[in-house]
Amino acid sequence: MPEQVITPELRQWIIDQVAAGHSVESVLNAMKASGWRDDTALAALENTLKEQALPLIEASRPLPEVVIGEGGTTVWAHDREVSVLASMARPRVLVLGGLLSAEECQEMIELAQPRLARSETVVNATGGSEINVARTSQGMFFARAENELCQRVEARIAALLNWPVERGEGLQILRYGPGAEYKPHYDYFDPSQPGTPAVLRRGGQRVATLVTYLNTPASGGATIFPDIGFQVSAVAGNAVFFSYALPHPMTQTLHGGAPVLTGEKWVATKWLREQRFE
Repeated sequence: MPEQVITPELRQWIIDQVAAGHSVESVLNAMKASGWRDDTALAALENTLKEQALPLIEASRPLPEVVIGEGGTTVWAHDREVSVLASMARPRVLVLGGLLSAEECQEMIELAQPRLARSETVVNATGGSEINVARTSQGMFFARAENELCQRVEARIAALLNWPVERGEGLQILRYGPGAEYKPHYDYFDPSQPGTPAVLRRGGQRVATLVTYLNTPASGGATIFPDIGFQVSAVAGNAVFFSYALPHPMTQTLHGGAPVLTGEKWVATKWLREQRFE
């Protein structure tokens, strides 16, 4: 079989297709239907998107973002000054200090505690949810603006990330006891799964995640990013933010919650959608 060459024209075609909104899966299928071998098509997609298309899409597509002034180390978020402790451009990851006060963290835990149940994950085949051995925490969801504390925190997050409140899911509170963890995963909904269209009808794709720590575990419980060798220690009131312009592993947003070794870990997770979340 003659060698298949990845030409500049093919790279440009891939960029044009993805920029027009076609999923990575559909572009791959179109290439294979045109006679490209699986290995060549995959190599062309991964190299082109990571090196060329992804930066272009990130620059052109609106995404939640913390706007930091030149040389700045703090951001005013609605009613509170938040510190920028660490910042990475690609993948876009920020570690934030002092997003919640100690009193707000404690109040959030107390409001959530009576409603905790075993955490569930999305079922790819149906769009529903179920208990999964990869996620060994307890959790609950607050409805958006369910109480005064949620309203205040959601307004702060919206100002911090320059993203409307209505494009956020309700806060999810999670408790991890000793040994509990959440194995590495992606937060976006996989376009290739049959249950994804049902999930997307509620507000489109997820485009960013904000995890806020409500307490400081005695040991363990860091948020880990295996693809980039980065981890964030769980410190009460602090948070980690990351965004993903495409629902694809090339965004390098694989992340997880390392096992809690001693004590417990409480977090509040906010997922941001591309459209109004219903």
